[in-house]
Amino acid sequence: MDPVTQGVLGATASQLVSTRREKVEAAFVGVISGMAADLDVLIKSATDPLLFLEYHRHFTHSLFFIPVGALVCAILYIAIARVLRKSNDYSRQRFNRIYVFSLAGYATHALLDACTTYGTQLLWPFTNTRFAWNTVSVIDPLFTLPLFIILAFSILRRSRSFAIFGALYVVSYLSLGMLQNQRALSVAQDLAATRGHTPTQLGVKPSFANILVWKSVYIHNDEYYVDAVRAGLRPMVYQGTKTKRLVVSNQFPWLTQTSQQSIDIERFRWFSNDHLGVDPNNPLRIIDVRYSVTPNRLDGMWGITLDPEGGDSDHVVFSTSRPKGDQMRAEFDSLIQMILGRPL
Repeated sequence: MDPVTQGVLGATASQLVSTRREKVEAAFVGVISGMAADLDVLIKSATDPLLFLEYHRHFTHSLFFIPVGALVCAILYIAIARVLRKSNDYSRQRFNRIYVFSLAGYATHALLDACTTYGTQLLWPFTNTRFAWNTVSVIDPLFTLPLFIILAFSILRRSRSFAIFGALYVVSYLSLGMLQNQRALSVAQDLAATRGHTPTQLGVKPSFANILVWKSVYIHNDEYYVDAVRAGLRPMVYQGTKTKRLVVSNQFPWLTQTSQQSIDIERFRWFSNDHLGVDPNNPLRIIDVRYSVTPNRLDGMWGITLDPEGGDSDHVVFSTSRPKGDQMRAEFDSLIQMILGRPL
């Protein structure tokens, strides 16, 4: 999820394992350790445009890396504190307490990320499977803002009770996301059935900043069908569009299997959990069909573009395509209308 949410959740976890006197310091440590795993975004290459995709939510997000990541954060915090306080007053016992705060904060990061759609390598190095439980959006104010308020009370009142309440809120909200996922999935299955489709790879993901409207994606006859499902008290469907599922031999018969572009396609396929389609507006661009601002659209918020004239060692071009200006306002307006349950 976004760094703010990760920091707030990390601080909430550190409040659970701290005493009244330690609440403020525990919060600082929790914020740092809760966000630290995302430093993997610094791993990138000027010559390999997909390297950052491979290493984001990689080893720093593994459950087995938590003790190591927490240790690094604890050492970093103490180093900063020594400079700012101009003090070496950190005994072994004190370091152990800082490490406990850091461990609690760092442990929350990967599990929360796995609740989104992006995919997180929880069990690296034993497998590079990307776990994505599709229960919450990468940005969700209804998750973050209440948790932030609860955290503030926990720090100001120096109260573990508020931290426990915060933890219960997190579990409750994510559980509600799981329930909503199943409700949206049922509606999506019914939608496919009414079309006479026998879908494969059918799944739903929460749309931007809410768990009420979901994006439905399924394959039928080598085409992706994308729709929006509102999982309210009265389920609603906002029918969308479709695009061809990527079959490399069909769309790119000129591509050599051993070329770097072919290798890059498979790397992008792994990153997208095999949700690759062809951009309806550009036959040379491959998109991750899961992501768009308006959930019943195929905007291809990111994708890779192939070059028929490229050499065997040439990489694909990675690009993002996010709406701007009037188009962004129009798409957000469409999403809001869906959230409110109004016809488009």
